[in-house]
Amino acid sequence: MPLLLIIVLVVLIAQIGFWDTLGAVLGAAAMIVLLVVLVGAAVAIGGYMLFQRVRR
Repeated sequence: MPLLLIIVLVVLIAQIGFWDTLGAVLGAAAMIVLLVVLVGAAVAIGGYMLFQRVRR
């Protein structure tokens, strides 16, 4: 019986660690995607402003 309790505790601790790690990895990936979107928007706005200036 104590062996089963230890195994259940190990599985629970591993699950908590797994979900924390997965959340951290997904959060990092989301930050990279957000950075790429912001850089793309800045380039698009800069290109539009440059296009307007050249057109005048």
